[in-house]
Amino acid sequence: MKYISIMLLLVSFSLNYAGFSEGERIVDLEGYWKFEIGDDSAWKSPDFDDEFWEEVRVPSSWEDEGFPGYNGYAWYRVKFSVPEEYRNSSLYISLGHIDDVDETYLNGALIGQTGGFPPNYFSQVRFTRKYLLPASIIKFGEENLIAIRVYDIEGIGGIIRGDICIVIDESKMVANLEFSGSWKFSLGDSSSWKDDNFDDSDWLDVHVPARWAMYGFRKYNGLGWYRKKFTVDSDYENERLILLLGKIDDLDETYLNGKLVGKTGIIEEIPEESKLGRNCRTLRAYYLLPGSLKFGEENTLAVRVYDGKQVGGIYDGPIGIITRDNYLKFKKREEEKTKSFFERLFD
Repeated sequence: MKYISIMLLLVSFSLNYAGFSEGERIVDLEGYWKFEIGDDSAWKSPDFDDEFWEEVRVPSSWEDEGFPGYNGYAWYRVKFSVPEEYRNSSLYISLGHIDDVDETYLNGALIGQTGGFPPNYFSQVRFTRKYLLPASIIKFGEENLIAIRVYDIEGIGGIIRGDICIVIDESKMVANLEFSGSWKFSLGDSSSWKDDNFDDSDWLDVHVPARWAMYGFRKYNGLGWYRKKFTVDSDYENERLILLLGKIDDLDETYLNGKLVGKTGIIEEIPEESKLGRNCRTLRAYYLLPGSLKFGEENTLAVRVYDGKQVGGIYDGPIGIITRDNYLKFKKREEEKTKSFFERLFD
């Protein structure tokens, strides 16, 4: 019996610390949501009045909620609140399976997309939706709005099944400055793409974190680049700072204002000869040397990624900048949790 208990604890530990934990539910979102067929970008706004919209059960197909045979666009909206005590926590929204394509907004800001809308349509109904809720967008202790744009072309449609809730993931750091959201992205490779003055205006807009399979590149193995422009307030000028890029599948070289600041693995001159190892599970955390950042001015982050098999990209958070003090506090807390686990295991 003791052996069985130890094995169960080990399985629990491995799931939690390998990043497979679903996290603790803190807000249940299952129930009745506002719903309307059609498509209007104004419907993502918290200021939009949805008083006269229909109400449908979530999760459930919209066919089962009185819209049989409907194919096309529709929007869902629901309001919720998050207690103040979770302000310094890593929060995600779980939306289960959506048939077929979605864009998900928090208080009017895009936080995730899965699948492709027309004219480049492709379904991703088999993917479970789980999107980071940036602390910079959440109104803690106040009313928030989730708005979801859905497109379905055949069969059933809508938020059809799964756990619909907000969870806290204590295994994730919380960045002081969040960079999750819209980034520029291109397949291919060029050394000029690291430069801060490179014009990426015609690149694809993608959401980070998300696998690039979500944007139609399901079978692509090779090189791709991400770029992001941002500013850092001068209040952080005297802080020691660390860049967080979550988890990347598989290898990366990361440039800040044209200069290499970190890499995980080695992308060989012939990329196909690169050794992948288990780098796809490694948290990217790169210490920023003094002079790396321009405070109060625009900075450019460029990430060269090589994916050697299956899906690729910057696929999991946290994404942003964290102070060294907060980074060490988190590491110490995780070490104490690990120590406590093994003490209980062999008690």
